[in-house]
Amino acid sequence: MLEINQAGLSWLTILKKRAAFRAAYDGFRIERVSRFTPAKRHLLMSDAGIVRNRQKIDAAVENARRIRGLQKSHGSFAAWLDLQHPLTKDEWVKRFRTTFVFTGGEITGSFLLSTGYLPGAHVPECPVYGRIIAAQPPWIQA
Repeated sequence: MLEINQAGLSWLTILKKRAAFRAAYDGFRIERVSRFTPAKRHLLMSDAGIVRNRQKIDAAVENARRIRGLQKSHGSFAAWLDLQHPLTKDEWVKRFRTTFVFTGGEITGSFLLSTGYLPGAHVPECPVYGRIIAAQPPWIQA
């Protein structure tokens, strides 16, 4: 959800608004966000603490609904991701575009880097790299 809201904006802007996003989107609880009504969406459009963009708000709600569907059909969103793995970044982007809304290459790539499905978040010279390798992220298991 933060990735979608960051599109076209700086990460600093989004990170400064993170607490307001957490409050506005019910602690990022997918099951709650998936049930947001048009009235709740209208309230979000008047919340100065978040990015007030109807397309981004609608995408957050719709994607929460789609993730709920994947949780029901696959047991969890992680299980769905694991079922897709391994894919190249281009294949992931195509899969996300057909599964979710408002997800292009940057949004998909950033999400998959941060969750360990694509390499590149840390280089071998990074002090954290050893811990990443020890955790055996999905991209290393490919």
